[in-house]
Amino acid sequence: MMGKSISYQELDQYSAQVGAYLQSLGLKPGDRVAIMMPNVLQNPISIAAVLRAGFVVVNVNPLYTARELEHQLKDSGAKVIFILENFASVLQEVLEQVPVEHVIVTSMGDMLPFVKRLLVNFVVKRIKKLVPKWTISKHQTYLEVLKIGATKKLIKPALTGNDVAFLQYTGGTTGVSKGATLLHRNIIANILQTEAWLMPALEGKNIEQLTFVCALPLYHIFALTVCFMMGTRLGAVNILVPNPRDIPGFIKLLKQNPQFNVFPAVNTLYNALLNNPEFANLDFSNLFISNGGGMAVQRTVAEKWLAVTGCPIAEGYGLSETSPVATSNVPTLKVYSGNIGLPIPDTEVIILDNDEKEVPPGTVGEICIRGPQVMAGYWNKTAETAKAITPEGFFKSGDLGYMDEKGYFKIVDRKKDMILVSGFNVYPNEIEEVMSTMPGIVETAAVGVPDEHSGEVVKLFVVRSDMSITQEQVQQFCKEQFTNYKRPKYVIFMTDLPKTNVGKILRRQLRDL
Repeated sequence: MMGKSISYQELDQYSAQVGAYLQSLGLKPGDRVAIMMPNVLQNPISIAAVLRAGFVVVNVNPLYTARELEHQLKDSGAKVIFILENFASVLQEVLEQVPVEHVIVTSMGDMLPFVKRLLVNFVVKRIKKLVPKWTISKHQTYLEVLKIGATKKLIKPALTGNDVAFLQYTGGTTGVSKGATLLHRNIIANILQTEAWLMPALEGKNIEQLTFVCALPLYHIFALTVCFMMGTRLGAVNILVPNPRDIPGFIKLLKQNPQFNVFPAVNTLYNALLNNPEFANLDFSNLFISNGGGMAVQRTVAEKWLAVTGCPIAEGYGLSETSPVATSNVPTLKVYSGNIGLPIPDTEVIILDNDEKEVPPGTVGEICIRGPQVMAGYWNKTAETAKAITPEGFFKSGDLGYMDEKGYFKIVDRKKDMILVSGFNVYPNEIEEVMSTMPGIVETAAVGVPDEHSGEVVKLFVVRSDMSITQEQVQQFCKEQFTNYKRPKYVIFMTDLPKTNVGKILRRQLRDL
């Protein structure tokens, strides 16, 4: 990160120091520790420290508002929080209302060499003014924690596979964020499953050390398991990207590290990179796996990515509740398939109707998953857990899809995002996929809005690169592409679309506009 690398030996040393410090606070086994920071070196060190000390990691999105942060800290019961100082002012707002007893504050450059640390921290605070004023009494700095921890010994806790490792809060794209309770055995299973999936792609490749591009945030389950956890098991390099939204900065970073082999990302990030002309000039000779996940990968984006990089996007599927990977295309894929692949090892996937009856291939229903990576349940939510997991142990994903005659799965849409127009199902993913082919359109989002005649109608939000495009032209394009009930009744132009920090479009927020 920022030109500074740490070795596995240093990861071991630093995490033991931080872990020993946490144990000295008098926490009980299983107590929750929140981590609220982007992809800086302190993040993987802190995750390793919390787990090694016998506590539970609560990953927190650093862009949370005070309301969202308060909900998560109260719900999880976190007693300690590690936080980047850029977000300390938000914590300050809610500190009196939450159970947090110990606050550890870190600065962006804390793990960098002394001179660079001072320079980076000065620029972040004084030049870029990215640190709003905050006052939290009795907080400890990260560097002090390392220093104190170095004088103590980490005591190895007595953990089993059934102990809780993470409370992984769902994205909250469809409502209040819930904590998926992931046990140590859930995470270990998914590391081994994804490793087995990856192995065929490594055959015949003489790679001394695998390199992952870790642009997705480590507090998100995709990057946590696939980049950090599996990467650590394989002894890989992870290139941490603190701000992937800074596309020019991201491209500059890739230029400096042309050895990257594995590139997990979401559709919006792939699309944003491809829309920058500098991206095509990078060296992609070492790239052999591009993982698409988190949201549907659009065909236009996948085809352009293949043309530019020579590496197809192997789309997969999973959720916070499945640690996350449940299905994936094979890593030796030569072209984009348009589906989410096959269940990964030791995983069963079925399609159920509204009565929880299995439907035949080709029939759309709810995607349901059973396997060792499926969560123990939602934290402190017995009723929600009972609704989400069938008596046979299948997790009901809330996603609509079908299995084709060859056993491959295809997502149609989120169950809660489906639009019902005069009794006909309209899937926003289909509308958005087709609209991405219209020249001059960067991205779109389709939502359902109430209508007195048809129950609901389609409302389309559009981001243009060609500002001369009119609503009439968009409507005409839709008329040529869609049957009557699928055509948007309303077209709204936006400068950008609201997204989660991982890049998922927040359709719920658009519906509320």
